Amino acid sequence: MRKKNVVLEKVPVSAYAAEGKALARKDGKVIFIEGGVVPGDVVDIRLSKNKKDWAEGKAIHIHSYSSQRVKPFCEHFGTCGGCKWQMLPYSLQLEYKQQQVEDHLRRIGKLQFPPIASILGGQHSTRYRNKLEFTFSNKAYLTDEEIAREGTIPRRNALGFHIPRLFDKVLDIHTCHLQDEPVNKIRNTVREYALANDLSFYDIRAQQGWLRNLVVRICTTGEVMVNLVINHEDEPARKALLDHLLAAVPDITTIVYTINPKKNDSIFDLEPRVYYGKGYVEEQLEEFVFKIGPKSFFQTNTYQGTVLYQVTREFAGLTGTEIVYDLYCGTGSIGIFVSRKAAKVIGIELVKEAIDDARENAARNKVNNATFFAGDVVDICDDNFFAQHGQPDVVITDPPRAGMHEKLVSKLLQIAAPKIVYVSCNPATQARDLALLSELYSVTKVQPVDMFPHTHHIENVVLLEKKTIAK
Repeated sequence: MRKKNVVLEKVPVSAYAAEGKALARKDGKVIFIEGGVVPGDVVDIRLSKNKKDWAEGKAIHIHSYSSQRVKPFCEHFGTCGGCKWQMLPYSLQLEYKQQQVEDHLRRIGKLQFPPIASILGGQHSTRYRNKLEFTFSNKAYLTDEEIAREGTIPRRNALGFHIPRLFDKVLDIHTCHLQDEPVNKIRNTVREYALANDLSFYDIRAQQGWLRNLVVRICTTGEVMVNLVINHEDEPARKALLDHLLAAVPDITTIVYTINPKKNDSIFDLEPRVYYGKGYVEEQLEEFVFKIGPKSFFQTNTYQGTVLYQVTREFAGLTGTEIVYDLYCGTGSIGIFVSRKAAKVIGIELVKEAIDDARENAARNKVNNATFFAGDVVDICDDNFFAQHGQPDVVITDPPRAGMHEKLVSKLLQIAAPKIVYVSCNPATQARDLALLSELYSVTKVQPVDMFPHTHHIENVVLLEKKTIAK
């Protein structure tokens, strides 16, 4: 019977592993550590899993700090679930992310690949996000120090981010460094007004309360969109709040509101209503302008989104004669971005609303050689479809974190396009898919791109070229 509540003392942290966990070794056992530690720290670890060859645990005490550490810039660091790598210099974050890509391709994919290009870091390591969603809650998360100071656990309203693993607790955020101004002014103005006017904050357990979410999108074009999500209509209260917000923050270019009486926070099956402005914002990548509505998907980091698409276009190696298939095309941003150098772009996406946006974005940018289809690639891409639209010379695929479905991988092997450009936000699932594609393709280029500074997340672009089969 294994001992419970095992604490390993004074363990040197040696490296980082996948998903931002740190690594240590003790008595021949690999230990994966949570808790904001840095290689070079010496820590005590309370184990949560203890197997023969490996263990998992959380750092509960740091005896000595690594010389690599820097001072975190955010007052909420260590409590908020975001920006967990603030204590690492950005240059080191990039090194660890580059290593993560290589480890996944080698260990999961078991692939042969050329030297990986140096990761493309962001020029903006703070205030780089164009969209943030904040949550209203009548159960603010309180630190141990706050509880000790209060002498009890008071009920307190909050507007901020969910605490990891505590679905009903929200950390009250006053200054967030993820998004440019006027985001902090917007959030703090709404909170102050709501508290002063006794507006009810949502109780996720009781499923009651009026204010639910506040979504802010800020574009490099200067346009700002606010979406206030409420539990039910209360026109006088809603109008008074939004009028106050507009007067206090004139930088806002459009306001929408969404009524959500459901148990979950998703708004994709709801219809936002325009209160002020045109009801959408416009963002720009190079010369291309994209309409972004309250429910539109768009790359969260506009600056690095441009870099990511430039890499994708370069890997595609287009000369103006190619037919490009853009899978998981979303609102068409990648397909439109590469369209000037392609003969034809075929975009395919499961979500119909995204395809509607893609068609509108193509029209707005006078892209006449792109056509978009709603549905599953496996169902759409049959012989009749290829006869009508042509076989692809290049396939671009940008799947969600779960990677591509096995049926799609099989379909790509059947299509056998000369090139596939695989854009991934999860190098682990990408490596899995590349291993399956390796029966027909070789990895010829690898380019990591950092979209999310101060987190362990990493985007990776891989060029696959069809193998030459000896006769």
